[in-house]
Amino acid sequence: MASFQHSVSLDAHKCIGCTSCLRQCPTEAIRIRDGRAVIRTNLCIDCGRCVRVCQHKAKRAVFDRISEIDPKYKWRIALPAPALYGQFDELNEVGDLLQALLELGFDDVYEVARSAEIISECTRRYMRKPEILKPVISSACPAIVRLIRLRFPELCDHVLPILPPVEYASRAAKQEALLQHPELKPEEICTVFISPCPAKTSYAKNGLSQTKSTIDYVVSMTDVYRRLSGKLGKTKSVTMKSKAGIAGVKWASSGGEAEGLYSDRYLAADDMDNAIQVLDAIENGKLPALEFVELNACPGGCVGGAATVENPYIAKARLLSLKHKLPNYRNYLKVENKEPDFIPDDALVDNPILDYVPPERLSEDRLEAMRMMAEIEEIYELLPQIDCGSCGAPTCRTFAEDVVKGECRVEDCIVLLKKKLQEQEEQL
Repeated sequence: MASFQHSVSLDAHKCIGCTSCLRQCPTEAIRIRDGRAVIRTNLCIDCGRCVRVCQHKAKRAVFDRISEIDPKYKWRIALPAPALYGQFDELNEVGDLLQALLELGFDDVYEVARSAEIISECTRRYMRKPEILKPVISSACPAIVRLIRLRFPELCDHVLPILPPVEYASRAAKQEALLQHPELKPEEICTVFISPCPAKTSYAKNGLSQTKSTIDYVVSMTDVYRRLSGKLGKTKSVTMKSKAGIAGVKWASSGGEAEGLYSDRYLAADDMDNAIQVLDAIENGKLPALEFVELNACPGGCVGGAATVENPYIAKARLLSLKHKLPNYRNYLKVENKEPDFIPDDALVDNPILDYVPPERLSEDRLEAMRMMAEIEEIYELLPQIDCGSCGAPTCRTFAEDVVKGECRVEDCIVLLKKKLQEQEEQL
């Protein structure tokens, strides 16, 4: 956890300590100290929610830039996320968008939606295995996977052990480039993912569990949108054609992945608050007999990511309009094994998702930790328990923990301070 590379950063000079991000953070990773926000990296899951709610632009998502791509790479492959298709109004043909990407300086384009169709087939095969724990939870959203590891470790074994489409696309794109251009060396090929959110950047830097990512660069969809908006529709000759089907494109919005399972025993939820409620229900056994759960950290799915431009629901409507221009499926899993539940190794995560490490320990000594726990409860009972956030902590309980750790004082609670002043005034 300590070596995790994050993709959400804070500009302290722009922060005014307004507590908007403090209230919205789903993992209670933000504190207000000395009038400025502080991000606890061991609790941050890079969901980008603070980036969306910060009105002062103090939080920002960290992405690579196209201009920063190392010149040693002779073959640059763009990996556009399906959400990119929904950012543009009146997109007549997906090929126009792909052609415009080539004009930005890329040598080839490999649509992530192509791999999404293959991952859907792998998921259907995985669901046929009798020994798996259900409901199976999608592993496509890195923020959700990290949330499960931090707050719901008992559900780690429920996470789908199959690569997310973007990783499968990166590997397939490099293999395809080597086949088509044998003069190239593997180290001369790079993949550049056009991402709708910072969580995908974190995935590219850190991988999934212990599986290292092959994605070389992650650029912001916002940045690419600005560059493409002036080129789209002005291309004289379009040589690129979409190789994806609408089943893969639908992955961009909530429910699109689950629809590809051909089963009605699924649940799809978006936005972090809803996702947490669903995970709570699964952990407590309060969900009906479901087979698959698709969770997205962003509202509306990937179309609502912090690095997108368009309103997520407008973007979703644009994606639905493409169903008349694209076939349902174009990409299929090629395997010689005829077993209905066989999944090739190149689609599987190398190691189990389960490697839970508590993000914070009160003390390495168990007796000392128990003493601190008791002290936390005593302080919590003294607090108003209204979770106002004025103390700089998201809740009264986290404030009590911070007091016991020596990070702040009980007097930092404004309600208690006001009560103490009133008592002193009455005594006088």
